[in-house]
Amino acid sequence: MALNKEEQLKIDKDGLDVLADIHRYAKEGFDAIDPGDFIRFKWYGIYQQKPKTDPYFMMRVKIPGGMLNYEQTVVVAELANKFGRGLADVTTRQAIQYHWLQIEHMPEIFDRLAAVGMSPIQACGDVVRNVISSPVAGLDAKELFDVRDLVWDVEKLFLSNKDFSNLPRKFKISISADPRDLGHPDINDLALVPARHGDEVGYHFLVGGGLSAKPHMAQNLGIFVRQEEALEVIQAVVAVYRDNGYREKRNHARVKFLVADWGAAKFLEHVEAVTGKTYTRGGERQIESWNGAYLYGVHPQKQVGLNFVGLSLPVGRISGDILLEFARLAKTYGNGDLRTTNTQNIIIPNVADEHVEALLAEPLLQQFPATPEKFIGHAVSCTGSEFCNLALVETKERMKSIAYYLDEAFPSFDTPIRLHVNGCPNSCGQQQIADIGLAGALVRIDGKMQDAYDISIGGGLGHDAKFNRKVIAKIPADEVKYSIQAIVDHYVATREPGESFRDYANRVADEDVKAAVEAFAQARA
Repeated sequence: MALNKEEQLKIDKDGLDVLADIHRYAKEGFDAIDPGDFIRFKWYGIYQQKPKTDPYFMMRVKIPGGMLNYEQTVVVAELANKFGRGLADVTTRQAIQYHWLQIEHMPEIFDRLAAVGMSPIQACGDVVRNVISSPVAGLDAKELFDVRDLVWDVEKLFLSNKDFSNLPRKFKISISADPRDLGHPDINDLALVPARHGDEVGYHFLVGGGLSAKPHMAQNLGIFVRQEEALEVIQAVVAVYRDNGYREKRNHARVKFLVADWGAAKFLEHVEAVTGKTYTRGGERQIESWNGAYLYGVHPQKQVGLNFVGLSLPVGRISGDILLEFARLAKTYGNGDLRTTNTQNIIIPNVADEHVEALLAEPLLQQFPATPEKFIGHAVSCTGSEFCNLALVETKERMKSIAYYLDEAFPSFDTPIRLHVNGCPNSCGQQQIADIGLAGALVRIDGKMQDAYDISIGGGLGHDAKFNRKVIAKIPADEVKYSIQAIVDHYVATREPGESFRDYANRVADEDVKAAVEAFAQARA
């Protein structure tokens, strides 16, 4: 079997074995780094920042299930301020991402994170990545049961485990018992979703989801897995992928391709061969309407007298100082805990009834409100070309400017429309599941290559999950907000009573959307 370059590098030295080299490079400096170790750095959450010739790195810090305590939040914020020029991005996998780090910083960063039980280990690389969950696991009355212990068990099982440190590609797990699919299960390599079998509540297992250039919806293995069986089945699924996944081409190595070729039934046969058990067939997946994991406002918890408060962080970008202030608010009005969400927002849980009003009156919540405007409150963005070597275009500031413009253009809009942008095909911004998705492209204008975006509409998960479809290609960056405005205008003008944007997108013809955009452009000319 012909192996790709990364596979050969992993044979030469396991990604987890680069730690000693990181400490050595911290003393010797950037110029001493072996080129192959730049790839292995990913096993410790470290990527080269753009441009690769400069001595700066991005780092992701895992936050399993998005769960942070006060001490952890303070350390994350202080590290951002000391080493990352104050930036701390919340990612679509509930993690924190730093920028501007240097190799000399890594030992102290590792030590300070470890001191509060945190780690960047396996936040990147061909390993099990940060386990995501419902952002309100253990809090929300809608969940069938609490999954937090399983989230931590999975984290402990795979962390620094040499048996699973060389997968064909990255492996993303979502675990949730909330029927609103808050963990975005259909687009994960492996997702556990709530199910009933008679009087029992447990899980259905979905395998083979993923985005990137060739998105796949996950397939249901069709088994009812009891809560006490879940960890062994998770381990078996990852083992089947490790031993059978494709390693010849990087762009054809995710588990989604194996599942597509084998089918769910054959994949399950291999899982049961690993565990030596036969699992209960059937059960009914518990699913309600999907809200995209937007949990703004004040919500009563299952714990009587307590509430969680969802707040908007536009495109997930905040500063270390702001994160410190969130930590203060969480400790003042709650128990110090925070939750990050897979929509790049933040939740303050465990706020007593009598403290809610005072929390909402805090100055910080005027900047990061519990009731944001419709467009900026539903905008998601990847890192973009500002820092990422893979991105074709800038994303975060562009998405903010588009969303703020639309909120001004539609001041009394009554229906949230989810806007997502990807700067490259890797789909960290998850544009394929957006109501309106933007994918970065380049277009030649007056002899110069400039940022542009493809526009897609109609994506979403939950019932009738589907990826959006491209309706407009390569709109120059400065024109994108007007094209989206034209699409929203057309939706408002033609929608049927009670029709969501997603339903409109499924109904409207591509030609009608293009005509609306062209007519709007001509009116502006």
